[in-house]
Amino acid sequence: MLQPALATRHYTLQRKNKSKQHTVAKKTSTHKVMATTTVHKALNPATAAPKPALSVSALQDTTAPKVVVVTSVFKPSLRSAAKINLTAATAPAEVSVIPLIYNVPAQNLTFSYHPVSIKPLALMIDTALHWKKDRYIKVGYGNYATPYAEAGVALGDGQKSAILLHGKYTSSIGNLPYQNFAKGGIGANGVFALPNQQQLTGKIYFDNSTQYLYGFTGNNNFTKEQLQQQFNAIGGNFGFETTQPNDYGIAYHPEIGFSSFFDNRQANEMNTVIKAPISKTLGKLLTFEVTGLADITHLQTPDNTINNNLFYVAPALSFKVPNVQIKAGIQPSWDNNQFSLLPDITLQANVAENQLIVLAGWQGYFHKNSYQSLTASNPFIEQPTALFNTKFTEQYAGLKGNAGKHFAYLAKISFIQINNQPLFANDTAAGKSQGFVVLNEPKLQALRLHGEISYTNQKNFSFIAGMDYTQYTQQQVYDKPWGLLPLDVTGTLRYQLTKDFSLKSDLFLWDGSQYRDPVTLASRKLPAAIDMNAGAEFAVSKRLNIWLQFNNIFNNKYQRWNQYQVLGFNVLGGIVYSFH
Repeated sequence: MLQPALATRHYTLQRKNKSKQHTVAKKTSTHKVMATTTVHKALNPATAAPKPALSVSALQDTTAPKVVVVTSVFKPSLRSAAKINLTAATAPAEVSVIPLIYNVPAQNLTFSYHPVSIKPLALMIDTALHWKKDRYIKVGYGNYATPYAEAGVALGDGQKSAILLHGKYTSSIGNLPYQNFAKGGIGANGVFALPNQQQLTGKIYFDNSTQYLYGFTGNNNFTKEQLQQQFNAIGGNFGFETTQPNDYGIAYHPEIGFSSFFDNRQANEMNTVIKAPISKTLGKLLTFEVTGLADITHLQTPDNTINNNLFYVAPALSFKVPNVQIKAGIQPSWDNNQFSLLPDITLQANVAENQLIVLAGWQGYFHKNSYQSLTASNPFIEQPTALFNTKFTEQYAGLKGNAGKHFAYLAKISFIQINNQPLFANDTAAGKSQGFVVLNEPKLQALRLHGEISYTNQKNFSFIAGMDYTQYTQQQVYDKPWGLLPLDVTGTLRYQLTKDFSLKSDLFLWDGSQYRDPVTLASRKLPAAIDMNAGAEFAVSKRLNIWLQFNNIFNNKYQRWNQYQVLGFNVLGGIVYSFH
């Protein structure tokens, strides 16, 4: 096969040869014509007119040869591949607005300083976690003839139900006459999951405490039964709540609780509490909430019948943006048919991403006083002759935040107006100075400084400390705030040294309270006190642990209540056996 260039040349040469042949043919024809003309003239001379002779060049074909040049260049190549376009199309605009509500609890900013009872939390349990059913028994013994026994059982699968059974008992015999006490109780807490992100919560309990009025002065002319103070409480609390707001943005948690409290002197108190909080989100920024409360108390003693009731409705509107939270509400209240309108205004502004948060507020609230709550503060009181509720109106400002990943703090200053504050004073009746009577201070004011600090390093180390300094002024009836602490400092330390060895310690420090001398009726002040305890627990096998506890390490025989000296240095030890 010829190459493209050679093929073009060959075709051109062929065309030229054909043109030459055509030219030669024309020349031959011309010569023939000339010959014919010459012959004709010879035969007919008359008709032949002289004409100019045609030259050979004139008869030649003067047209240029026709040359056709065909150019065809062929270069083999691959076909161009189609290019894929990966450009995404623009998504259509979303016109619907979906409200998203985030409830992120503050961490390491609010602390509890005193041990509280164990109870289930309202939370959604991760189904990936394995629910461990813990069962344990803790027993021990210490000086002052102090036995100790505790047991706990956890039941349920952790997804649909969680139940905790718990029991505890301890007692001691001091060196002073009738310096004895015993405390015990059993209880059950439960959480049960329901459809549609709802759950039931419940608690039932029985508590018993026995102590004696050993703080008498002079000769002991009393029998053991006359000095005995025994209190019993049986009750329960049941609630129904949503774990997440429903499709309408509504969350609710109604509760009902009851208790029966009685002593060994024919006093019986019935308490019923009904509480119904409900909230509804109004868009992304606003939340409306309202809480209703009915707290009813009926106390029957051999000499008196006392009713103490408290009702209130508290509506409030909360405004939340990433850096500012504002709550504005009121609390119409009826305290034994006496109406009060209390404020509920708070402000929280985030200045530096949780490192510095400014607090301010103006709040009013009630503290319900009952025979049961008063004995929890002072177990040496006599049967009350009247019950009243304490009203607080507080104006405060403060700061809180985090410094680094482990350290948190809170500082607050408050100005408080207090109405119907219970005071505890030694009885002035002959032969009854070892008991305390509950007095009502109608009005007083207080300036309070409150501080908290904490340092937490995962689960290995934690330290929490709090302080309250209160200066009471403007009392109307009584000379001093008898029984109220002006300074109270508490601290708790937990250190997990290794997986099988842990340490703990608690510190209590306070300035002595004012008290009334039962003889001279003059106001006096108790000395300051400090109390510290420490303990350790370590494993000796998979199921067996050994524990050791030291109480009142400084052997400081202080008095929290006038005439009642506490136990000295106390050491206990024992074992913990786990069934799992």
